[in-house]
Amino acid sequence: MVNTQMTEARRELNAVYEVSKTLATSLDVAKTFREALNYLVQAFDWRRAFVVIGEPEGRLRGLCAVGLTREEQQRLQFQSGEGIVGRVYANGIQVMVPDVNAEPLFLNRTGGADQSPGVGVAMLVTPIRADRRTVGVLAIDCLNPGERRGFSDNLQLLKMVATLMGQALLLNRSVSAAHDSLQDEVRRMHKVLKPSKQIEQVVGISAPMQDVFEQVHQVAPARTTVLLRGESGTGKEVIARAIHNLSPRKREAFVCVNCAALTESLLESELFGHEKGSFTGAQGQRKGRFELAHGGTLFLDEIGDISAAFQAKLLRVLQEREFERVGGSAPVKVDVRLILATNRNLERMVQAGEFRADLYYRINVVSIQLPPLRERREDIPAMAGHFLARFNRENVRAIQFSPAAMRVLSSCYWPGNVRELENCVERTATMTHDNVINDLAFPCQSNRCLTQVLHHNERIDAVRPARLADIPITEVPMVPPRSDAGGNAGLPLPADSRPQATAFDDGMDESDEALTRTDDGKPDGERERLVWAMERCGWVQAKAARLLKISPRQMGYALQKHDIEVRKF
Repeated sequence: MVNTQMTEARRELNAVYEVSKTLATSLDVAKTFREALNYLVQAFDWRRAFVVIGEPEGRLRGLCAVGLTREEQQRLQFQSGEGIVGRVYANGIQVMVPDVNAEPLFLNRTGGADQSPGVGVAMLVTPIRADRRTVGVLAIDCLNPGERRGFSDNLQLLKMVATLMGQALLLNRSVSAAHDSLQDEVRRMHKVLKPSKQIEQVVGISAPMQDVFEQVHQVAPARTTVLLRGESGTGKEVIARAIHNLSPRKREAFVCVNCAALTESLLESELFGHEKGSFTGAQGQRKGRFELAHGGTLFLDEIGDISAAFQAKLLRVLQEREFERVGGSAPVKVDVRLILATNRNLERMVQAGEFRADLYYRINVVSIQLPPLRERREDIPAMAGHFLARFNRENVRAIQFSPAAMRVLSSCYWPGNVRELENCVERTATMTHDNVINDLAFPCQSNRCLTQVLHHNERIDAVRPARLADIPITEVPMVPPRSDAGGNAGLPLPADSRPQATAFDDGMDESDEALTRTDDGKPDGERERLVWAMERCGWVQAKAARLLKISPRQMGYALQKHDIEVRKF
């Protein structure tokens, strides 16, 4: 008798061990519960077993079963308090039914009582609890002829198994909740942030460049003519090559021509080719860039610099997709996608009669504006690091930027854009003696950078020359130094200026009065005079203030009022 009890206890202990090991193998509770039930049915000579899980509104649905057909499993649907299973779920207590045929609460929903006519069928049902509440029900049935079989040990075993299953369900729901929360956060971030579309050989994480990348990916598969616009040095050729590499023509040629580098006659021969003897030195037939780019992409840079006569020739090629070689008469048809680029204002050139309107409408199909570097400062650290890494590879160096050096790069105005940044990094890395570039290594920190002088000359000579002459310099009459109550001499003030305490009394600052006052007393062009003065003085506020005869404080207020960005060099 003692040996039998020890054997039964050992078998139950082994069962608990096997069930716990099975439940720990996976977070798929339906799979692990089924494997555990299959082991228990085989080990203890039970007939069938199933697990139902509670759902909202008091419903119970079948999770897994052993010994039931697919149709019988589909009928494992209960309401809380319905039948034996529903009562156990509602009350949270174990139930042992010696013979289901004699139990009025037994619903026989799966037909278990009909499979063994004349033989008693016992049913053991135990709640599955987790986090101090009932989350499901575990039920088994077995043959019990004459109700002679005792089930106290089996009830204790089922209670331990149900506890293990409850912990597994709790863990599964915790992991599922964390996963759903993470997925919700990912979806939310996708709604806030546009998907990043990077382009090979192009560094850009800022919002303006992400917009450019999205346009490039959108336009690349088509044959549409693309016009790239932006200041010099913004990377128009790199973007043009990216459009070609992302297009179906990427296996064909990508041909570049700088229209500003050639005269009209040379440009015509370069693009269309020439026949033998068409001019002095033409010793044989030569294919032009249009023919060399057949099936691929032709990139025409600086399209705004071509002459009016060549604009007419180019317009015919764009319309008919055919041309004649210089000195030839036979038409040559080509299949070429055109990408054009310019840093000039074509609309103003059309208005001035410098650029053909029909050619403008022909090339301005899809226009992509490349932002200057100063409008995407978030990209400066990554781009500077990219250029420095390339310099290190080419020169076998291990130079790095200090935080202070990166602040200098990020605060510069960069009138030359990416090209200027690349040259600045290469020049500074070449001249540094250490492996760390600090802020004092840049020429601008010791007034040795000529970009400032170059940029100011260009602005004075090229930007609004007709309007600069019309912008008056305010001559404010000065009065002798004013003394305070103690007899101390003060700074000279304009004759008609008001005390500082009342500078904002009528809504206009002293700087507004000085800036709007012209020779005839009429206000005109405050912002234009501010920009003009800042350019004349190298964007030094103190010098510009002296030029306009106002104080530096007034100058700072006026710049802030008109939202004028102070350029740094």
